[in-house]
Amino acid sequence: MALSKLIGALAAATVLSSAAFAAGYPERQITMVVPFSAGGPTDTVARLVAEKMSADLGQQIIIENVGGAGGTLGAGRVAKADPDGYTVLLHHIGMATSATLYRKLAYDTLNAFEYVGLVTEVPMVMVAKKDFPAADFKAFVEYVKNNPDKVTMANAGIGAASHLCGMLFQSAIQTQFVTVPYKGTGPAMTDLLGGQVDFMCDQTTNTTSQIKGGTIKAYASTTPARLAIFPDLPTATESGVPALDVSIWHGVYAPKGTPAEAVDRLSKALQVALADPGVAKSMADLGTAPSPAADATPAALKAKVESEVAKWKPVIEAAGVYAD
Repeated sequence: MALSKLIGALAAATVLSSAAFAAGYPERQITMVVPFSAGGPTDTVARLVAEKMSADLGQQIIIENVGGAGGTLGAGRVAKADPDGYTVLLHHIGMATSATLYRKLAYDTLNAFEYVGLVTEVPMVMVAKKDFPAADFKAFVEYVKNNPDKVTMANAGIGAASHLCGMLFQSAIQTQFVTVPYKGTGPAMTDLLGGQVDFMCDQTTNTTSQIKGGTIKAYASTTPARLAIFPDLPTATESGVPALDVSIWHGVYAPKGTPAEAVDRLSKALQVALADPGVAKSMADLGTAPSPAADATPAALKAKVESEVAKWKPVIEAAGVYAD
């Protein structure tokens, strides 16, 4: 009898403790780690949602950029953080691809995090220096296939969105060409603008202003349907390269063991942020859109990561290019 009373008392204490945590959380500022450099496309998405999440939570979310190793340094930092709800991660598709790209990760991709929710799926566009000779995407593909040793494709480093798209492009057209890795999207775009490299594939969050300004040439989007922001830009599929189908999704995570009450509160704040008209307008200007409320949930993000790990594993293994 005494044992049953003790068990009951412990269970009641746990319920009260959880209730107290839920009622008080958050009580101080939250750090959102972005595993890429400031000013890049993932950083842009993070700052958009962090501001509105802060307003809903009543506590500031500060951005901490922890770049390096294709996003794995920042992800590793969060995996090891105290699971108290005050450190979160906003990462892109690299969360899933790193599970294969890096054969020795400091964390278990599928088991080191709690899932908060999806944020957005950003389209990608194949762009080139403004004087690249091809008139359209079909001619662009032919030019690349005929000149694999002469053309150069920039990317923001192994594991970056631009690297993943480039790897898929090589697979889609069955051509290996010269790739030039940079330490971040900014330097890669700078050299593309300057004509030091020929082309790259990157997110609309990073390419839209340059395309509109005419400083680079856009050839195709990597989406099933044309982009509302660029209705005259054909898709890779309609231009004869259906295998070049990729978007860069972003999600929010917390360290494994973070209380369910904190994860739930963060997910609700994310949903509020994504429903904000200002966030939707800013994302539309960048060629993307907020994830619907049904996707800004732990279950939806978990399913996305699991399916994407399975999707990219054979692509990366076939390319035989690893980051370590």
